[in-house]
Amino acid sequence: MNKEIFAALSALEQENHIDKEILIDKIKQGIMKAIKRDYPMSEHITVDIDPDNNKFEMKLQKEVMDVMYVDDPDNEIWIGEAKEYDPNVNVGDWVDIPLDPARFGRVAAQNAKQSIKHDIKDYEKARLIEQYQDKEREVVSAVVQKVEPGTLNAIVTIDKNEVYFIRKEQIPGEVLKAGDMIKVYVAGIANSEKRQPVIRISRTQREFVKRLFEIEVPEIADGTVEIKAISRVAGARSKIAVISKDPNVDAVGACIGPKKSRITAVVNELNGEKIDVITYSEDPAEFIAKSLAPAEVIRVDLLEDLVEGEKIQKRCQVIVPNNQLSLAIGNKGQNAKLAAGLTGYKIDILPEVPVQDEE
Repeated sequence: MNKEIFAALSALEQENHIDKEILIDKIKQGIMKAIKRDYPMSEHITVDIDPDNNKFEMKLQKEVMDVMYVDDPDNEIWIGEAKEYDPNVNVGDWVDIPLDPARFGRVAAQNAKQSIKHDIKDYEKARLIEQYQDKEREVVSAVVQKVEPGTLNAIVTIDKNEVYFIRKEQIPGEVLKAGDMIKVYVAGIANSEKRQPVIRISRTQREFVKRLFEIEVPEIADGTVEIKAISRVAGARSKIAVISKDPNVDAVGACIGPKKSRITAVVNELNGEKIDVITYSEDPAEFIAKSLAPAEVIRVDLLEDLVEGEKIQKRCQVIVPNNQLSLAIGNKGQNAKLAAGLTGYKIDILPEVPVQDEE
């Protein structure tokens, strides 16, 4: 029986990645609860588990008395009966009463199992939260294990933990396959008392782009170049505004890298998503003009803020050459939308020469 118990203990240790000493303590607590259900009035119960010496013992302890009919039979024992367990015992000593695991019966064994299972789940939950707390809002590597054919939701492994990766957080247009190595942004940990913690991962959030640049560009990682703003339409295009704190370092050039190596690495991770890197300016008009790249801008007029209740909407009007109007607005308004997200301004784009309606 001991061999079976310790084989099961070893399996639990490997399956749950729990330190053996912690697991043994959890099992002891579970068995103690089960024994207490069978012996509710017993005050002295011990469980000894020692896998190194193949030792597994459960016992009650009772005080040895000199009367045959003791007042508290759950915790006291007559010396005549006590000597059956220990011939050398004396009145006033404590004698060990071994318990046979078979005496628990099916119900007690099931109670112990459920208690241990509950404790292990609690431990796993605490371990998972602790493991991912330092990864929250960071980029980590993940391996795709499975992709559901119907929903295209995926299961990925991160540090040997399986994490559910829903389709809407995947980059539009990308096709994940089992075995793919990808990077994901740990957006947060949803923790509930009743359920296992849920690790929320994403490849669509703009913070994902920021973290990728921090990984690829040393000047961003060391603080020489700062990312001031990011705007993104996942799967299509991102705009990123950067500024250098060192006059000798070109912020845009640092992000692009030698032979475009750095920005290419980010673009490849984003499944080919286009990225515009522009220089940030404290001058709103200059910043707005740059944000509409690759379109040329003739003039930016800042308008009075629009106040709607407690919300304040900054506004501007941008004049562009007639042949740049479509480029400035972009396909389905995408370029204008990204520029607005980058600058925080509502941008009205007008042609240099108003187009006359044909009669």
